[in-house]
Amino acid sequence: MTDRKTLGGVTYQNAGKDYFAKRGLRRHARVWSLWALGVGAVISGHFSGWNLGIGAGGWGGLFIAAIIIAIMYLGLIFSLAEMSPALPHTGGAYSFARSAMGPWGGFITGLAESIEYIMTPAVIVFFIGSYLTGIFETPAAFQPLWWIGCYLLFVSLNYAGVELSFKISVVVTVLALMVLVVFWISAIPHADFSRWALNIAVGPDGKVMELPQGGGSFLPFGWTGVLAALPFAVWLFLAIEELPLAAEESVDPKQDMPKGLIFGIFTLMFSALMIMLLNASIGSPEAGKLHGAYALGTSAEPLLDGFRVIYAGDIAKLLSLLAVVGLIASFHTIIFAFGRQIYSLSRAGYYPAVMSLTHGSRKTPHIALFTGASIGLAVILTVWFSLGAEKGGSVIGATLLNMAVFGAMISYALQGASFILLRRNMPNIERPYRSPLGIPGATATVLIALVTLYFQLQDPVYRAGVYSALTWYVAGLIYFALVGRHQLVLSPEEEFALTGGQHGHPEREGYGTAKIDTAS
Repeated sequence: MTDRKTLGGVTYQNAGKDYFAKRGLRRHARVWSLWALGVGAVISGHFSGWNLGIGAGGWGGLFIAAIIIAIMYLGLIFSLAEMSPALPHTGGAYSFARSAMGPWGGFITGLAESIEYIMTPAVIVFFIGSYLTGIFETPAAFQPLWWIGCYLLFVSLNYAGVELSFKISVVVTVLALMVLVVFWISAIPHADFSRWALNIAVGPDGKVMELPQGGGSFLPFGWTGVLAALPFAVWLFLAIEELPLAAEESVDPKQDMPKGLIFGIFTLMFSALMIMLLNASIGSPEAGKLHGAYALGTSAEPLLDGFRVIYAGDIAKLLSLLAVVGLIASFHTIIFAFGRQIYSLSRAGYYPAVMSLTHGSRKTPHIALFTGASIGLAVILTVWFSLGAEKGGSVIGATLLNMAVFGAMISYALQGASFILLRRNMPNIERPYRSPLGIPGATATVLIALVTLYFQLQDPVYRAGVYSALTWYVAGLIYFALVGRHQLVLSPEEEFALTGGQHGHPEREGYGTAKIDTAS
């Protein structure tokens, strides 16, 4: 690398063709592959995780929280649908923030996404282990072996090639939705909303108590419960924003990316409504079976509990095994996401350059995949063995979930701000799609994300997870201040930002050949 120049407190270097030749990707995805990638990334949140919000706000509190969060995601998704074809780079959120707010803004946004995308699969694989433990009746101490096996298998599948990655995404996403449809249809005859969804009350000691006959308040915790449930409602939509990370592997990102994002968010909104309504509206007075919303509030496998109410014996186990497909869909697709996200920041020099190397023939970012998987697995294994099975499982299932949500909320707020700044500061760049919600939609995203972040800090149970994420954040910022900012490379994202949108499109050749405009 040659031609080093310092600009605004960071140092850039032009990279030769050999640098980018070792970091090439392959185009494959069309609109339905993108739709499957987005929906698949989220769908596990409809199988496990969302239900913990019932314990924070009751069913009604979670429902209203989900509406608020859905508004946030609509603003975000329409903003991304405009920005992603205008800046069709693998960098995604980092790329948008880099063009809008400079290198520090880009890194802060990218680091937040790294927390989200590395922690989310770690939480999902915990839920996979919980399901498989219940289905195969293996000892609780066996769960780490399920986690290790899942990471090995799905990192290998993502390593094998982008074509296989997207094919698997489509198959497992469609299967996951089919499992949900089977559950919805099966649950309708058993549904009793008042009896089971409203069987929560606040006891004299201020703790949650069960109402055996139901008929409780729609908002047992009042509006405070709505706000407390916001971080858990995020789980119903978390990670659909990963789609722009596939921009350089999309055949036509300008046309297909907006369609994949918009089709995906409306698919998820419908599914979220159905699972919240029907999973909480079934129950059984029998011992050992689901007792409505009260039991869901602490369940690690709510869909499995629901199937146990509807079906008996081996049929329930078979359907529950199929339900694991939903968790696998998200696990597989978010592994894809952290691979591309780490790759893009590394290619631009924000992370060590070795992380962006791609396989010579497969053109997959294998070093980035191995790095993200190793960190996520190391975190959950450390928590599990240091705290023990019972307490460790509680921390992984809820506290680490909040770490992922913490990173996501920072990322969403900064992406909404990026949209507003790009509209104002780069009004003339080509925008193949324009958000119908515009700046008001992006503003709503920023405000709701910040409110959600605030209420994460109010819950002492999950505050430790937020503080852990902050520690990660501070460590990353120290690294960038001391090392990363002196090693930036003229990647497509950086060229686009430095030239005001004149360079850096992935369909153009000659990365790193633009002249650095010291006035930018």
